[in-house]
This record gives sequence, C-alpha cells and structure tokens, in this order.
Amino acid sequence: MSDTIAAVATGGVVSAIGIVRISGDSALTVADNVFRVACGIRLKDAECKRMYYGEFVDDFSDTPVDLCLCVISRAPNSYTGEDTVEFHCHGSPVVLSEVLQILFEHGVRQALPGEFTKRAFLNGRMDLTQAEAVIDLIESETLGAAKNAVGQLQGVIGVKLCSVYNQLLDIMSHFHAVIDYPDEDIDEFNLQNYLTRLQSIDDELQQMLETHKRGKILKDGIPTAIIGRPNTGKSSLLNALLGYERAIVTEVAGTTRDTVEEKVLMGNILLRLIDTAGLRHTNDAIEKLGVERAFAALSGAELVLLVLDGSQPLMREDYDALHSIPPDTPKIAVVNKSDLPAAFCDSELSKLEIKSCRISALSGEGLNSLDDEIEQMFPVLWQPYEFNKHDSNAPSSPGELITNTRHAEAILRAQAGVKSAVESLTESVTPDAVLTDIESALAAIGEITGKTIREDIVSRIFERFCVGK
Repeated sequence: MSDTIAAVATGGVVSAIGIVRISGDSALTVADNVFRVACGIRLKDAECKRMYYGEFVDDFSDTPVDLCLCVISRAPNSYTGEDTVEFHCHGSPVVLSEVLQILFEHGVRQALPGEFTKRAFLNGRMDLTQAEAVIDLIESETLGAAKNAVGQLQGVIGVKLCSVYNQLLDIMSHFHAVIDYPDEDIDEFNLQNYLTRLQSIDDELQQMLETHKRGKILKDGIPTAIIGRPNTGKSSLLNALLGYERAIVTEVAGTTRDTVEEKVLMGNILLRLIDTAGLRHTNDAIEKLGVERAFAALSGAELVLLVLDGSQPLMREDYDALHSIPPDTPKIAVVNKSDLPAAFCDSELSKLEIKSCRISALSGEGLNSLDDEIEQMFPVLWQPYEFNKHDSNAPSSPGELITNTRHAEAILRAQAGVKSAVESLTESVTPDAVLTDIESALAAIGEITGKTIREDIVSRIFERFCVGK
C-alpha cells in the first residue's frame, strides 16, 4: 500500500491549461469526492483513459472551484503503475493551487521531485535508463537530443543491456554448476564457445562506449573556445551569436580578463561558447591570469573559433593563436569586421589550411555562413540518424547514443569485468575466478538498468526531476 501523492504537472505561469496529477491507492476515492461528472456517473465507475467533463468542487463548502476535464488510469496500466487521476483545469496558478490544497485536505500529500517517475520505476513500469530519459527529454535543447532521449525512453539502451546481461547470466549459471559439481569439467568446445561469447560482449560494450563522446556533446553542447589576439572582436562575436550584450566590449585591449560561458543554438547544433581573454604576452598580472584560463579553455574545447580582424593585416599574434590550437581540434577562422575594407584575401587563409568565413559581428552579416560551416563539421549531431551510409560509427536509430556519464562509467566497469573473464579463461584459471569477473560485470550493468542499484543512487537520480513528473 502506498500513500497518495499530488502535484501540479505543468508550469507555474498563466497558461490555457494546467494539469494536477494524483497517484496512489486512494487516488480514485479522493477524486470521486471532489469531481462531479456532468453526465451524472460516479468517477469510480468511469472508463479508463477517457476524458470526462465536470466540476471540481470544494466538497467541504460545496462550492465549485473550476469547470474542467478529468481522466483516470487504473493500476497497473498507468504511468506510475498505480491508480492515477489527472485534472485538466484552466491554467490559472490560483486555481491550480486551490485544487491542490483541497486534495491535501483529503489526505493526499505533495509529491517530491520526480516521484511519479520514481514510482513508475519502482513498480516495474520502466527501467532506470527509461526513467532517466524522461528528464533528459524535458531538458533537451536540440531536436537531436530530444530524439535520442525519446529512443532511450522507448527502451533502446535497456534492450541492448538486457541482452548483454542475459548472455552473462547464462555463462555465470554454467560456471556456478561447475563449482557446485566439480566432477563435471568444462570441455574444450564449451570453453571456446564461452570465450567467443565474452569477446563478442566486449565488442558490444565497446561500441556503446564509443558513442558516449558524441552523446555527451549532443546533450550538453559542443565546448567552443573563442580565441584570438586582443581587439579582434571575440566578445562582439559572442554577443552577436547570443543576440544580446553578455560580454563587455570596448576598444581597450585586454578588456576581457576572464572566460565568459554561455550556450547558444546555431542552426541545429548547441554550442557552449567560451569567450576568452586576448592571447598575447603581458606583464599585467590579472590579464596574464585571463590568458592562462584562455589556454585552459582551449585545451578542453571540441571546436575553436579563431577570430581575426579582417580590416588589418595578419599579425604574428594571429599566427601564434592559430598554432596554439591542438592539431586534431576542429577550428574555423572567423574573419570579423567584414563591414570594413578587407586587409587580406582568402588565399592567405587557405595557405593556413583552416576553414574560414567572413562576418560582421556589428551587423550580423555572415553569421549564417558560420552556422553552415559548423553543421558541415558536425553533421552527425544535427541529423544523427541520417548519416549512417556515410559514417559507419554513426548511430543506426534514435536512443543509441550514450548521453549519461553514469551509464558510460558503469559500462566501462562491466567491460573491465568481461575483459578480466576473457583473460582468466585464456589462462585456464579456476572457474571461481571467472565467476567473480562475470558477477562484477553483471553488477555494473544492473546499476544502469536498476536491477542492482543502490537506494542512494536512485534518490540522487530523481532529485534532478521537476515536481509533478
């Protein structure tokens, strides 16, 4: 038996519709007391998943609070696996608050963040990868991230891991039998068969791990360092991309003393922009610290925008900035101040073997061409499921990208256990050593899906959720 919870499942601002959700053993009884169906039937006799029009009333004073719609879902065929009721009210925060208060007077309590989804997980309506995908979907900032979250909500990751889990479970059960009945030795054929299966599992886990870098970028955005010598317009570019003045811009060299970070959606790709101090030699202690932080941002960047002043000839500091970029990091030379006469031609840039585009941070001219250049560099991020014919490493369906660091760390531990089991089999060690390795791999996979998850980890996961979900 569980207590009954309730929460406003929509935002706290004025809207056309606001939803109050109830879940628990007494959900239908409480709802029947406070909702009068217009057609005259009792709510406890209503059909599941059908909208009913009626009055939500304060039954203690017998006064209507709202004219709204109500839908019920009986256990176990509901989101939480419990009896649930939703009131679709007019979206006045005052009305929603009053509806919630009346429910509290009937013994219902306020739901905690993520408690509806937590109950769905605990009641077996979804595994932990699906539950985490719910908040990932809510927080998605790009269409690609949303599609990947939907795929995980449909169980793509869970199905893959379940297959691996069951294969390991089969091998473990046999090794348990060998330990329990030592006279039944494993013949060479079975030994080779297990070795082949474990190597195949290792490959599967490795393929999943290889998607994590792209998945993390898809979810969190591409760390993008904006670098260049002082006064080329780095902060102006940041402001132009954001559409408002986030960074202070002056003609005084060295105005930017610290890194400034903001997210921006360019086309279909999310960038985590990091505006940095101008790269130059300086004796100013504070500016020198800013330059050091610029190099730190540069080392962790997945994309670098090298801002050049197109109205001045290329200078030694421009070349120094270019050469400071790690060789394998994607980079674009953003030639700023295209509204002024050009001091160098594109052929000079082509010699540097760097992609480039001309823009004016002042007028916004050319920013679309920058969008295009970035999308060409990261096609798998903005159309992650359209490029499989051109990229053998691209995901084949939504949901296959590992976006959760917790998942990646657990898969890595599972892979370590599998690799150790392969080594143990190869070296013909005792069955109990192989069994220990396989059990550690199973435990790691169970942490992802929720089969062996600790309570404190579950609580930490659902703390990310909003109230009402």
